[in-house]
Amino acid sequence: MSDCSEVNPWEEIPLEDYESHMRLSSVQQLQTMNRMMRRQFSLCRADEAMVLGVAGGNGLEHVVPACIGRIYGVDINPDYLKQCEARYPQLKGVLECICVDLADDNACLPHADLLIANLLIEYIGYDCFCRVVAKVNPRCVSCVIQINVDDSFVSDSPYLHIFDGLERVHHSMQEDELTCVMAKIGYRLLDKTEQQLPNGKKLVELDFVR
Repeated sequence: MSDCSEVNPWEEIPLEDYESHMRLSSVQQLQTMNRMMRRQFSLCRADEAMVLGVAGGNGLEHVVPACIGRIYGVDINPDYLKQCEARYPQLKGVLECICVDLADDNACLPHADLLIANLLIEYIGYDCFCRVVAKVNPRCVSCVIQINVDDSFVSDSPYLHIFDGLERVHHSMQEDELTCVMAKIGYRLLDKTEQQLPNGKKLVELDFVR
């Protein structure tokens, strides 16, 4: 269980600064993940979908309410979720935001057919992610992880200082290891795509099906 006395660094990072960093021409993660999410939402037929670490809702414009009746946006930062709801009035009655610490063993999450987790597993670890998957019990899981070419998991930018606290919750990611732990809980790798970033890092999307 997470230590309730210690604030998660994601609760203290302003959304505006986070997104400004992510959309820099030297980073381009916001734009790249937006394009990737369009594909993720069409991965399988899903009455309910869930986005873990939804932040301000980047990519939710690709949700088609006629195809997805309910979309759960999950995040630990309540301010992120308020801004997410305000940005997508067209999803009123479809989007439901849930503020929860996924590292809490007692965290309650509803079922969803499709589970999306982009740049999220890095901050909760493989074991915690597998527990979350078991709770949500999705048919399809789509994950985007970042592969680093050097020791730094945060790209250099004028906003670099806002991420200082993330080191204590960050976990290095490996494609093979994620594929292995997902197989242990009954999910096989369906597809893999890669997107190169301008700073030498790359985003790897791994799609799983049960």
